[in-house]
Amino acid sequence: MNAQDYWALSPVIAMAALALVVLSADAMLAEKLPGGRRWGSKRAISWIAIIGTAIPALLTLNLWFGWVGDSTSDPVVYGTFTADRFALFFQFLIVGSSAIVMLASVPYLQQFKDSLGEFFTLLLTAAAGMMLLVGASELITIYVALETTALPAVALAALRRDGFSIEAGAKFLILSALSTALLLFGLVFLYGYTGATRIDEIVARLASVPFETGVPFGSLAVMLAVLLIVAGFGFKMAIAPWHMWVPDVYQGAPTPVAAFLSVASKASAFAVLMRILYSMAGFEAIAQDWQILFALIATVSMTAGNLLALSQTNVKRLLAYSTIAQAGYIMVGFAAVSVASSTESPSSGPQSVMYYLAGYAFTNLAVFLSFTAIVHRTGDDTLAGLNGMLKRSPTLAVLMVIGLLSLLGMPPTVGFMAKAVIFSTAVDQGLVWLAVVAVVNTVIAAYYYLRVVGLIMFGQSEDEEPIRPGVGELAAVSIGVTGAILFGVVPWLVLEVVDHSLTII
Repeated sequence: MNAQDYWALSPVIAMAALALVVLSADAMLAEKLPGGRRWGSKRAISWIAIIGTAIPALLTLNLWFGWVGDSTSDPVVYGTFTADRFALFFQFLIVGSSAIVMLASVPYLQQFKDSLGEFFTLLLTAAAGMMLLVGASELITIYVALETTALPAVALAALRRDGFSIEAGAKFLILSALSTALLLFGLVFLYGYTGATRIDEIVARLASVPFETGVPFGSLAVMLAVLLIVAGFGFKMAIAPWHMWVPDVYQGAPTPVAAFLSVASKASAFAVLMRILYSMAGFEAIAQDWQILFALIATVSMTAGNLLALSQTNVKRLLAYSTIAQAGYIMVGFAAVSVASSTESPSSGPQSVMYYLAGYAFTNLAVFLSFTAIVHRTGDDTLAGLNGMLKRSPTLAVLMVIGLLSLLGMPPTVGFMAKAVIFSTAVDQGLVWLAVVAVVNTVIAAYYYLRVVGLIMFGQSEDEEPIRPGVGELAAVSIGVTGAILFGVVPWLVLEVVDHSLTII
């Protein structure tokens, strides 16, 4: 490795180094000095972790703008990693999401004082793995990055160490291992067929192989590889029919962990699948097969997620099914990506997906983190616990309602604009039926979103004790809500950045 390799990897290295610093600080603060005193307050660990994320964030921005050193979009580290603007866009999204989650988690984690350092270390390690994943351009690197992401996430899910949390961690571990096995089989098929592990070399060798007429994806080997790879990533993206783990894990895991998984983990999985998909976008014969596969997944995910959410009484399970439905909306954009690859406007598909993911990150964090502040003080994660929240905590209630309305897709929030962009892209590419299915599902989703809004705004609670969120919690939720409104009113702020990020086309 040379200096250019290290420079391209600098945000990932900084995030991993920050995890080690937090782990070391936690070990030092656990040791008692003579006289029974400690090195310092455990709370200091949280501020080291939160403020420390500024370093990988600045390094990411530096690679984007080229302030210091040489930035390159060419593959580095022997062609295994690409620090192009597409990767940098998602790296910044992951760093920002991690910082916001940690900022809102400090009061919640007071109930796990002995696990405070573990939480921040595991979250930062998982984030480092995700940052590596979004830039991975080689099959083995993709696998290693996924494992670096998955193992800390499993430990985070089981952090509470009670029955629900341990069950969540066990289910997450088993299903994560199963999905990784499926993904690995798919990668092996792809390697066996092409004899290459680098994505660009795989594409070049596929281009030299004649396609078999009438066989989906041109050959049986490629078809099996595609199906297994999509199944493996389907678990990470929480799309149907690989969504079974989501409600149980979200309910059993600490609420900030569920927030982190719903945003950062999902974004990184979608990013690497986009990189693989668009690397193969030049194959006209495959475009129709991609369209059919992703359109079916989108339909099943939207419909299953929204219908199953209708009967939920637990807020975290409801949000879990909402997450599945949101993944389905994103897959509408993926179906349009596959078609757009052969049209005059190839950027419309991935642009809509990336805009939706950015808007979804702000919106979902606002909802999850406002609920984190509430459930930490009430101990009730059911819908009944939200009754009369407007009277008990007006600020939190209003912020959560705005987030819910953005998830639904009400103007002028980013949720409305993101859905408008992604649905119109589908229509432009001839997928009118899929856009209609998406709109119908949005109407179905209105029932359970507005049901929660009604409980918050008009419900009656037996307990009228005021809920006073901390400054960090309010700041984190406010950042999410500000993004949800700002990027809905002026969507070009994100869309211009997205346009500059589309180096994969």
